[in-house]
Amino acid sequence: MKKLKLLLLAVVFVLLGVITTNYWVAFKASGHVYDDLDLIPTNKVGMVLGTSKYVSGGNINLFYTYRIEATVKLYQAGKIEFVLISGDNGSKYYDEPNTFKKDLIEKGIPEAKIFLDFAGFRTLDSVVRVKAVFGQDEVTIISQKFHNQRAIYLAQNYNIKAVGFNARDVSGKGGLKVQLREYLARAKASIDILFDVEPKFLGENVEIE
Repeated sequence: MKKLKLLLLAVVFVLLGVITTNYWVAFKASGHVYDDLDLIPTNKVGMVLGTSKYVSGGNINLFYTYRIEATVKLYQAGKIEFVLISGDNGSKYYDEPNTFKKDLIEKGIPEAKIFLDFAGFRTLDSVVRVKAVFGQDEVTIISQKFHNQRAIYLAQNYNIKAVGFNARDVSGKGGLKVQLREYLARAKASIDILFDVEPKFLGENVEIE
């Protein structure tokens, strides 16, 4: 019985920690995420965070579609000059940066204005590398609001001045599943900051010009 009580206390403690972290991340990012294109500050570089183009079953991933849409809007409005695509390139069969690049070019963004980060395996990697590898102290992050909040929270802890432009959210079961996973992702981000976790790769500097 005593062991069961201890287990229950541990579960409650973890849940409280996860919930508290979720609200703390949202609080820290408040005032730095934008839905309105007219209000968001201008930055040299907009970094779009990668995701897969397709979901299981072969349907288009709306998180992907809406990030493409948001990136194009920012560029066409003159709110960013360059696009940095940061994503996973874990195998020759899975290449988020080049997939994004192809679709952004088709939408009218010149190839010369697009840079690729193939080592954005996690949001932490993308955020740290935008400064450490690509030399940007200020950046506009492009993703859904919940993701932007976490990315900005990370950026603040690495002395990066970041704002987020919110791509449209995805409703339904798929969107809910991702939102629930975000609770754990935010807790993990806080642990990474606490233990000063480094990106998987850094590498040579890349100048965005």
